[in-house]
Amino acid sequence: MSHRSASLQQQQQQQQQQQPARRPRKPVEGPAEAQPQIEHQGLHAVCFSFAVPLPQFGERPWPKVPGKMASTPAYLLMLWPLVLLLLSDLAASIEFPEGYNRTTLPQPPEFSEQPEKELVVFPTDEVTVRCQASGNPPVEFHWTKDGKEFNPNEVPGMTQRKGSGTIVITTNNGNVATKFKGVYRCYATNSLGTAMSYESRIIAESAPQWPKEKVAPITVEEGTHTILPCNPPISAVPPKIYWLNSRIEHIVQDERVTIGQDGNLYFANVQMTDSRPDYICNAHFQGPRVIIQKEPIELKVTTTNTLSHKKPMRIMPEKRQTTYVAKLGESLVLECIVAGLPTPSVEWVHKNRLNVYPNVVFENAKKTLRILNVTDDDDGEYECIATNDHGKIVLTYTVNVEAAPYWIKKPVSQIYAPGESVRLDCEVEGKPKPEVSWRINGIPLEDVMPEKRRKVQPGALIINEVEPNDTAVIQCEAHNKHGSLLANAYILVLQLPAQILTPGGLEYSVVENQAAVLDCMAFGVPRPTVKWITDDKYVLDDIRSFLFTNGTLLLEQVQRQDAGNFTCIADNDVYEDSITARLIVKGATTFEVGPVNTEKKEGETVTFHCKVLFDETIPEHGIKWRRNGKVIQESDENEKYFINDTSLMITNLDYSDQGIYSCLAWTALDSVEKSAKLVVYGKPGPVSNLELLRQQDHQVKLTWTPGDDHNRDIEEYTVFCEESKFKPGKLEELATIPGNQPWAILPLSPFRNYTFYVQSRNNQGKSELSKASANHVTKPAAPDQNPADVRGEGNETTNMIITWTPFLPWEWNAPSLKYHVQWRQENEDQWNETEVEAPPVVVTGTPVFTPYEIKVQARNEFGKGPEPSIELGYSGEDVPEAIPENLAVEVLNSTTIKLSWILPNREKIFGHLKGFQVYFFWLGTMADRSRRQARAHTHSHGKVLIEGDVSEIILGGFRPWSRYRVQMSVLNGRGEGPHSEAIEFGTPEGVPSRPESLHMEFLSNTTVTLEWTPPRFPNGKLLRYVLAYQQANQTSNQTNMGFVSGITIPATQLMFNVSDLDPYTPYNFYLSAETREGSGEAYVLQEHAIRESVNLSLVNITLGDVRENSTTIFWTTRHNQRDVEFAIHIMSKTDKENWQDVGRVTSSQGSYLIPDLEPGKQYRVRLVKEHRTGDLQVIWESEMSTAGSVHESFRSFAAQGWFVGFVSAIVLLVLVLVLLCFIKRSKGGKYSVKDKEDTQVDSEARPMKDETFGEYRSLESDNEEKPFTSSQPSLNGDIKALGSDDSLADYGGSVDVQFNEDGSFIGQYSGQKGKEGGGNDSSGATSPTNVVTALE
Repeated sequence: MSHRSASLQQQQQQQQQQQPARRPRKPVEGPAEAQPQIEHQGLHAVCFSFAVPLPQFGERPWPKVPGKMASTPAYLLMLWPLVLLLLSDLAASIEFPEGYNRTTLPQPPEFSEQPEKELVVFPTDEVTVRCQASGNPPVEFHWTKDGKEFNPNEVPGMTQRKGSGTIVITTNNGNVATKFKGVYRCYATNSLGTAMSYESRIIAESAPQWPKEKVAPITVEEGTHTILPCNPPISAVPPKIYWLNSRIEHIVQDERVTIGQDGNLYFANVQMTDSRPDYICNAHFQGPRVIIQKEPIELKVTTTNTLSHKKPMRIMPEKRQTTYVAKLGESLVLECIVAGLPTPSVEWVHKNRLNVYPNVVFENAKKTLRILNVTDDDDGEYECIATNDHGKIVLTYTVNVEAAPYWIKKPVSQIYAPGESVRLDCEVEGKPKPEVSWRINGIPLEDVMPEKRRKVQPGALIINEVEPNDTAVIQCEAHNKHGSLLANAYILVLQLPAQILTPGGLEYSVVENQAAVLDCMAFGVPRPTVKWITDDKYVLDDIRSFLFTNGTLLLEQVQRQDAGNFTCIADNDVYEDSITARLIVKGATTFEVGPVNTEKKEGETVTFHCKVLFDETIPEHGIKWRRNGKVIQESDENEKYFINDTSLMITNLDYSDQGIYSCLAWTALDSVEKSAKLVVYGKPGPVSNLELLRQQDHQVKLTWTPGDDHNRDIEEYTVFCEESKFKPGKLEELATIPGNQPWAILPLSPFRNYTFYVQSRNNQGKSELSKASANHVTKPAAPDQNPADVRGEGNETTNMIITWTPFLPWEWNAPSLKYHVQWRQENEDQWNETEVEAPPVVVTGTPVFTPYEIKVQARNEFGKGPEPSIELGYSGEDVPEAIPENLAVEVLNSTTIKLSWILPNREKIFGHLKGFQVYFFWLGTMADRSRRQARAHTHSHGKVLIEGDVSEIILGGFRPWSRYRVQMSVLNGRGEGPHSEAIEFGTPEGVPSRPESLHMEFLSNTTVTLEWTPPRFPNGKLLRYVLAYQQANQTSNQTNMGFVSGITIPATQLMFNVSDLDPYTPYNFYLSAETREGSGEAYVLQEHAIRESVNLSLVNITLGDVRENSTTIFWTTRHNQRDVEFAIHIMSKTDKENWQDVGRVTSSQGSYLIPDLEPGKQYRVRLVKEHRTGDLQVIWESEMSTAGSVHESFRSFAAQGWFVGFVSAIVLLVLVLVLLCFIKRSKGGKYSVKDKEDTQVDSEARPMKDETFGEYRSLESDNEEKPFTSSQPSLNGDIKALGSDDSLADYGGSVDVQFNEDGSFIGQYSGQKGKEGGGNDSSGATSPTNVVTALE
């Protein structure tokens, strides 16, 4: 056994003696089936040397304080290190748990300081070569110089510090610095191994000085280039060069004058001002901290009469193509110093890149390119391009990037247990490829005794099944021509007794259904085996349990019965340790009510509810509300949130309030959280970014960015425009776009100035209007349409007026517009034409009612409108002479007829047939037998306008059992033609109207008398009256209770007594009249209560003594009117007050005291009975005066008020009279000529006297219209009913018309149109409908 191995065993024995006493490993008592499972033992056998601290998880971190539980999912992350171990080929080194005392463990040497790789020593320097390391046992140091061992303390001027490997070199005591130069290396050794430092090269230099030399003046011709040499002394640390003059002023550098990297001063071209005798080169050596200067150089510039310009030429570098080696991570300088006149400018190009600037600094007016930190990307060719007015020169630089060795994976010191396999990685890169060598304790691996367990692989050293004597310091060294790398890493192989670092007696509190984690941080080498026991049972037998590699026990789904003591036992090959912990199980926190997802409208209020059940034995608990993970705080200044024990209320919701709201219920042991999503919806936000893209001259594409839809889909966009040229300030809707399309193609009108706006809409409403788009101006263009409503009509028999609807200015499409009008008679070839700026065009000398073809085209300075269509017009009309013939009446029923006719002489219409005027005359009823009686009624008449070319009409609303006379005339646009011959017809009987009135008188509590008047329209011969009655207020299933019907009364009888009625009961009475055609409408008399309708009658009503303030009324009640309620009213005649109700009594009381009267006043008093009908029955009324006198102040006041009112009335009357006189004088005797003319026209146009009879009225009296005369032509062809506004639609060849009973007209056209509508002149009749117009 080597000395180093023996020392290692001694250190381990010392450590074991220092450990606290542990009881020997014993078999665990208990049933055989309770032993730990083989799977768990195997797991520990594989991972016995792995120590992993338990991870943190969730909001409540893994507690460092013993006894606190982590959240349930935390244990899942603990398995990750175990998975990594199982995937690894070699065992990892020992990781010591937190809190383990490592100060007593053995440790091989480990450097904390190493010597610098290069040191420069000057004669007066004191140089420190550092070497410091630690280890247990303490380390010893020794040095080698140039590969040979030496003792620094034996070298004069060199001292090694005590307890350290650091050497101090002193050269100011006469020692020659050159004797210290060489390559040094420090070694640190203890019984566990030897560490080796970097090699340190010491360079010895003497004090720098300039050799004595005679500097000759330099003479150059103006415009040429020159170089002032510096040539400083050579040093391991290059000096910094400055060029000064004798006054210690810097020589100015610019594009023309430059200091090169070699220290020389370069002139691209010299000028006369450059002549001077004192160019001095100064070299600053930073090592010895001295500045030396060269002898001054004189520069003489001579003038020339033939100063010629020169193209650029190279000065530095000396070759046109130069190769440089750049070291990775260091700096690189490229120089490009050129001469020329004028002074050339310099640019750099990297052929492998678009530009050279990312990691580059330019100096000396771009003549120096400095790469600060060389990377692989800097490799390649660079070009320096120097140009002036006379040419250019290109210098090429090839840069090869190489690198000193650098680490890819560096070996790391580790501690292992016996029997493990060790892998030390040493991966390096460099350019050229570095060579890698291994050493053990500073000895090259090839010089160490071979070992089969040890092998070298590319980038790694592997030792299998290590033993304690394998403890050593391993060195990995790599080098190439640019440098070297060295790393020390020790392998420490040892054994440690089992030890539980977790204190015993801890209590762990957890809530049920969660996972409990009981700590048992066990450590030892080899890894101890850990077992948990409770109630003499192995815990790992429970499928809910899981044991981690560090000894921690996980018990899932903890229940109340799991509470108790748990014992953790850890042992390895020699030692055993144990602790006991207590598990306490509490009730879990649960939600009774939690927040739910909610959608609310902007501005509303929302309330989230949260009701939680806590285990009250856990003292610390509470509720927190969070929004998007952040706690909500209630503040007096903030009225947004209101929080109480079970709810969160958010008021005045805004869109920024939406998010995830959660109720977090927490205790010291657990926490639960329930979340809900709040969505705030409302009207959409405004759209933005309106942009216009021209597609054609009069079409644009408008795009926009949609606004926030505020959680409701956009249904549509509305595009508005403002046209500022013709309609400034007015928005017009231009287009409606689907909500999924944020653009619109808009057709535009010419000659406009548009601005666009967009508004979005969802189901909550419309957004604000967007900001205005940019203005868009459209070019003028030819008209794109022609005028509408082109018509030709004459207002005289010899002309035709051509009219149309003129364009509005914004329809012109240009600044001006004209109309090209053409006309000709139908079937002619030649067009007549004119051009005007506005309608109308009057064509004279035309035949009566002749058809003309008309065209109107819009034109402007940019062109014509489309080819216009031909419209048909007519010259002026004349009064018609055509007369309807063969009038025939077919009586359909008692109120409806069908009237038919023919119009044979159509050529005499002389215009557009507008329709027919029908005149009706009521001749009386069928009972009026004599012609004298019939003629007495001819003043009752009416007329009906029938529009269109029809040949029959159905008329309704006639009186049954009556005689009528009918005539017709033709209407055109000019007027009305002659009347046709009259014909007469009669209507059959019909059902009568209801009785005109029905009254009831009460004879007793059970008997009433009914009186009535006959129907206003009997519509035939009355046969009888029919009476029915029943009790009022019957329910739906009592409708026929007490119903009496079928009481017939002769037609000549107008009253009837009804008896045997129930007292105090309201009744409904129904009375109707009958003819041969049946019963008419019944008159209904409703809800008259028998008792209340009987008038109250009292006997012996008297006033008692009238005192100053009261009196008493006395009366006697009739035997059949007891308990009837009535009221007592009084009125002060003195104060002229209204009646006041002072009390209500019943008839059985017999007396009433009237209180609160005033002395000395006159009163009226009365007894009043109010019936259900609302009528008041005054039973008795009288006057009285109270005793005493009225106060004087009251009389004075009353008199004064009367006087003031009287005077005011007189003054007002005088003012009214004066105003009337003024108006009369101003008006004079003027009258309206228009009224007079209208009166004359009316008298001429009215066909007969305007009279009425019965309930019928004359249409002429309701709405008088003037008939058309020759002086009043119609240009538009419209015509109203003569004497009536009521007209019938132009529906075809026949018309249905009805007359209501009140004289109104009801009609319906049927069949086909006549000439203008195209079709036949006759058709069958249809049923009449109630279209109201006037008759009579």
